[in-house]
Amino acid sequence: MMPFAGGPESLSNGTLLLSAVAAFLHLLMLHRPPSWRRTVVKTGSVALLAVLAQVEGGPLLLVAALALSAIGDAFLAQDGEKAFLGGLASFLVAHLAYVALFVATGAGTEILAVQPWRLALPVAVTLTALPLLRRLLPAAGPNIRPAVGAYAAAILAMMWSSATVAAPLVMVGAAMFVVSDAILATAKFLFAPASRHHGWAAPSVWMLYYLAQVAITLAFIL
Repeated sequence: MMPFAGGPESLSNGTLLLSAVAAFLHLLMLHRPPSWRRTVVKTGSVALLAVLAQVEGGPLLLVAALALSAIGDAFLAQDGEKAFLGGLASFLVAHLAYVALFVATGAGTEILAVQPWRLALPVAVTLTALPLLRRLLPAAGPNIRPAVGAYAAAILAMMWSSATVAAPLVMVGAAMFVVSDAILATAKFLFAPASRHHGWAAPSVWMLYYLAQVAITLAFIL
């Protein structure tokens, strides 16, 4: 059963399927050296979600956040500190777009008082993220430490603002996003280059990240 009207041949369902295929292909290519093919499938998976959001009349801020994420993916498909900083900057702005989207469409802090269960995920994520951040910042080095700190603040703001949106799927997507980035940062700054943990970290990061984007997108357009 397809999520949108029509079969797999419809524009919306076809775009979602192509996005999922691109995401799966990137999963298979994770441990290959950077190449234009890997860049295309990585960038295309979320860029197609931006197209889907546009086709389905989703909020402009959602389309912008997805497009910025796709740009970040293009940067992170490459190696080197400049590419990492480019990706970090793109995703930082994407998270700010998500914060603006969640604040604009959410019910405000009043919903947290009425439904206090919504605080569980943001509190759990924050209590886990802050000790991790204290370890990551010294390991990141002075050149990129401010950027990492700013990014952490943005993604935590995204997590908290997601709790005000009526659809719980948005908050679940935000939490998966944070966990994905936490694993990515841990692998980059705390794992030794030859650590066997890179074997599970890379696919976990990608799957959580992609599912997070899909969850947030579908929550706003279905």
